[in-house]
Amino acid sequence: MLRRKRILGHALAMKNSIVGLKELRENINTYIAEVRKGKSFIIIRKSKPIFKIVPSELEDQWETVADFTRINKHGVSATTILKELRKLNA
Repeated sequence: MLRRKRILGHALAMKNSIVGLKELRENINTYIAEVRKGKSFIIIRKSKPIFKIVPSELEDQWETVADFTRINKHGVSATTILKELRKLNA
């Protein structure tokens, strides 16, 4: 049987903690911060594991191909993105 370890109402005690789906939904920002620090979580629903959240090991491998925030901080249309990508490939 799976058991949750709790610290101050949150399942953050272990490197690979077990967290209920409702707990995750209600405190998603807390868990995002913990995953960024390297912690992993197994998410359960009705006492059964349904998925696992793990830190991305690829974060340092991403390369900025085109910085669209210089065009518009609030978003860029797909048409604009395609135009910029075509310029890069020309």
